[in-house]
Amino acid sequence: MNKRILVTGAGGYIGSVLVRKLLSDGWKVTALDRFHFGIETLPNDEHLSIVKADIRTVSSTVLENHYAVIDLAAISNDPAGELNPTLTMSINHLGRFRIASLAKNVGVERYIFPSSASVYGFREGTLTEESPVNPLTTYAHANLNAETDVLALASDHFVVTVLRQSTVFGTSKRMRFDLAINGMVKGFLENGSIPILKDGTQQRPFVHVKDTVRAMMMCLTADPDLVQGETFNVGSEVNNYQIFELAKVVATGLGVPFVHRWYGDPDHRSYQLGFEKIRKILGFETVYDVDYGVRDVSNSIKSGEVDPNSPKTITVKWYKKLLDEGVRL
Repeated sequence: MNKRILVTGAGGYIGSVLVRKLLSDGWKVTALDRFHFGIETLPNDEHLSIVKADIRTVSSTVLENHYAVIDLAAISNDPAGELNPTLTMSINHLGRFRIASLAKNVGVERYIFPSSASVYGFREGTLTEESPVNPLTTYAHANLNAETDVLALASDHFVVTVLRQSTVFGTSKRMRFDLAINGMVKGFLENGSIPILKDGTQQRPFVHVKDTVRAMMMCLTADPDLVQGETFNVGSEVNNYQIFELAKVVATGLGVPFVHRWYGDPDHRSYQLGFEKIRKILGFETVYDVDYGVRDVSNSIKSGEVDPNSPKTITVKWYKKLLDEGVRL
């Protein structure tokens, strides 16, 4: 396969998994990132080109001669997004809209926008892509704004698809332990207990990192008529969980007693999703459940594949460290 794909945020948690999948499937890849978490998250491969740049300022020439863009670059997660809301909007909304606009102008044929189910905020019942949204954080607002703007660019020669990802879990070369399932595994293994944000009744959908990458790959190769201007929830009903019950599942999967402590104020983000649309249109079904994810992360810690104590695995703490050192995010 000779077509080249540009991945922004390529060195990140999802990006480093996506890049490997693209390469293994025969695509050529341009990895664009500022690499705040290190360039070592990516492999050495003759079909991989590295561009260290900012999506807010990178030249449009970098996007030329690419078949598609998968735009992952972002200040990731709600706490990190609140460190500097203006910065978050400039990257997650305006920066990604800029990349989509440049891509269209230079003749890129497809643009895939991995958004977040956090745009639903707090809603009861099972939510579809047609359900009202209710973003509660800067991160969620930025995603929703970007969704609206990039979809407006769709045209006969520019296919735009939005993926509202469930909360991701699983092992990555840019590992994160500030994600619910990953953090629970680490907590049980290290401390024999986990903190749960009050009061544990909040609902949340989950998806393994390899499954959400599969959804992106399917959008990349699908008939354009199936994905043009479409928004898809990404995940599966089997991975919709109440947080307190999820913690029990993680403890059982690890074979440890369920011991927890409460912390913080009640989490007002609560939603569960339906996934009939992506199943019906693309035939997408998840492969990996929470039990698999627990084993995946646990084995990666025990084998030394990932370092649970690396400061880079907690996004907001790493960003704070960079800011204290005078790094411009």
